[in-house]
Amino acid sequence: MSGVSNDKHSAILDAAYTLFGSGGFYETKMSQVAEQAGIAKGTVYLYFKSKEELFMAVTRRDCEGFLQQLDGKLQARHSLTDKLAVIAEHHLFYYYERKQHTKLFFRAPNNNPELVAYMALFMEQYMQAVVKVLLEGGATEPELMAQSYIGMLDRLKMDILFDASFTAADALKRAHFAGRLFISGAMDNLHPSEG
Repeated sequence: MSGVSNDKHSAILDAAYTLFGSGGFYETKMSQVAEQAGIAKGTVYLYFKSKEELFMAVTRRDCEGFLQQLDGKLQARHSLTDKLAVIAEHHLFYYYERKQHTKLFFRAPNNNPELVAYMALFMEQYMQAVVKVLLEGGATEPELMAQSYIGMLDRLKMDILFDASFTAADALKRAHFAGRLFISGAMDNLHPSEG
């Protein structure tokens, strides 16, 4: 894409992200996306053939960003405890930063097989990133532990999405608590040290 094309593409994705997040997939019109992006409606259709395709592009960009940012943060840490803390903070602050855009998660297109397949792939990639951390830390059941950790974090995110008074300090407190709780409980599933 040329610079202008890339700018328009990004502007469309940014506008769609805002509108899908605040209004939901079904309530958002392509004309609103065009207006928010500051371009003609026909231009939106040059980049995206349908609203479903646009929603997929927004979802892909968001999920890929989530994984790339997590990878960068994990590379800067060395201990299992630090890496699990990073995962918890990244997971919970992802939702905290999107608390005004909850309809991205709860008002998405129904029964879209491409979206379902992509979200399954994203979840597998996320889980494998956590599995890798646990394997490096000596976990004996890394997949079960990864599923459990992500599941715990997913439950904690619900407070963020549904409690309007939830603060960044609340998110940080829960992230640190989850990491400590998991490490304490996980000790039984780590390879025993020799001696």
